[in-house]
Amino acid sequence: MNIVIIDTGCANLTSIKVAIKRLGYNAIITSEPSRVLKSNKVFLPGVGTASAVMNFLFEKKLVHIIKKLTQPILGICLGMQLLCDFSEECHGVHTIGIIQSSVLRLKTNNLPLPHIGWNKIKFNESHPLFKNIRNNERFYFVHSYIVPINKYTLSTTDYGVNFSSSIQKNNFFGVQFHPEKSGNIGSQLLKNFLEM
Repeated sequence: MNIVIIDTGCANLTSIKVAIKRLGYNAIITSEPSRVLKSNKVFLPGVGTASAVMNFLFEKKLVHIIKKLTQPILGICLGMQLLCDFSEECHGVHTIGIIQSSVLRLKTNNLPLPHIGWNKIKFNESHPLFKNIRNNERFYFVHSYIVPINKYTLSTTDYGVNFSSSIQKNNFFGVQFHPEKSGNIGSQLLKNFLEM
């Protein structure tokens, strides 16, 4: 299988590659549009700011390529947020525009930000992404912005407010948490995505 991790200029690319390798698959990290198009599965990771990653993706001519992908693609953390239309981050950033939603700053009243650590995901329906994963299982989160619950929400998480912890629209999937940092349960989710 031809697995691509899109080089977004971020720091967590190697940890995702290693997590995929542990499952017995090889992935390449690339920002080459032709290699992304020829892949069977695509990962869109993100750490840092929406504006920096969007600038990088525009510079590499990848935004249009990502929009026209028909193979399964999984956005991780900021990568999930980039699949939406717009982010409140940095006074507002237009993002890739697959999911019709804005990304909002997480307002938690008195809970600390960023939201860092293990938290439960809750899903109402079984889904191939959650195969062999129990409801209310814990995954590892690091973020200050959220995708509100919308018609593409697959699972929710509560941190002062309920937000989308995973989403799907057609072949576009996103998880707000870091499966590559979530131990065995994160490995299971990556395996499910790769075997869908």
